[in-house]
Amino acid sequence: MIERVRAVLVTADDTMLVIRRIKPDIPEYWVLPGGGVEPSDESREAALHREIHEEIAGKADIVRLLHTMESEGERQLFYLARIATWSFEDCTGPEFSAESRGEYALEEIPLTLVGLDGIDLKPEEIAHVLRVAIGAGTLRAEAAK
Repeated sequence: MIERVRAVLVTADDTMLVIRRIKPDIPEYWVLPGGGVEPSDESREAALHREIHEEIAGKADIVRLLHTMESEGERQLFYLARIATWSFEDCTGPEFSAESRGEYALEEIPLTLVGLDGIDLKPEEIAHVLRVAIGAGTLRAEAAK
């Protein structure tokens, strides 16, 4: 089974980092930073740290596993994490040099229902999980600890 790890990266300003994806002939959408777990990764968390470093040259403190999604042959694990520094200009992931993959743009959105509803976050299941958590006020509280 393919495993992927993604992070809900909460900043000190109560924003969340998301990546806007722009591909020809497809409406733009947003995803959370992350990617595939590789055989050389010591753990899922190590894979997430590697992906965050590759994609946004950032270093995050993982708070906890937030949600797991499974579909045919794939498991996605979504972690809640705090992040203080990042630099999209210094990303090193292989996807950024492949023109066929489209464009990537790192954005900060408010960690609010209005902020989340202003983007088309994929997959929809994690968008729903985040709406519930934001409505309950749990993401900010957990990320602030």
